[in-house]
Amino acid sequence: MYPNLLALIFFCVAAGFTPGPNNILASYSGFNFGIKKSLPLILGVTFGYTALLLSLATGLIIVFKSYPILQNILKILGSGFLIYLAYKISFQNKIQNQNIKNPVNFLQTFIFQFINPKGVIIAIITISTFVESGSNYLIHSIIVIGVSFIVAASSITSWCLLGKFLRRFATNKFFLRGFNYVMSFFLIVCVILIYV
Repeated sequence: MYPNLLALIFFCVAAGFTPGPNNILASYSGFNFGIKKSLPLILGVTFGYTALLLSLATGLIIVFKSYPILQNILKILGSGFLIYLAYKISFQNKIQNQNIKNPVNFLQTFIFQFINPKGVIIAIITISTFVESGSNYLIHSIIVIGVSFIVAASSITSWCLLGKFLRRFATNKFFLRGFNYVMSFFLIVCVILIYV
């Protein structure tokens, strides 16, 4: 049996359910488009993060440890993408007088997991801390990736449901615009916190 299962679960829940770029985007998407139209985002985050963990477990972590500059490059790329998304969420209505379109799709959210500053850091910590090298490496990797997959799917869906719930209180365009501005602001705060 895996000896650190309880610690792993607590760590994954704390990392997965706390506010971050994925969760803020999920709330925004659930609020503006509902759960059904947010499924590509939910699946993109869940499978993208799982693919990131799998990549790290199969050797990418050695590259990150050998070349720490890569983490800084990914942090800058991820931050740039978050600022771009914040801009699209805030000013989309002013740029185009039409219905709001979801700013991200499955492929974008899947790929974003590889440059999401919070996600990459959490994934590196997860693999480094909870997967022991040696004869148990494979089974430990499978357990860690499995638990992370379940928590990622649960957290991103929960944040989407939170956004959908908040939609009940949206009675006018001012509230809708305000909510989108707040979500954009939170994305910018995420970027700032990455560098503090």
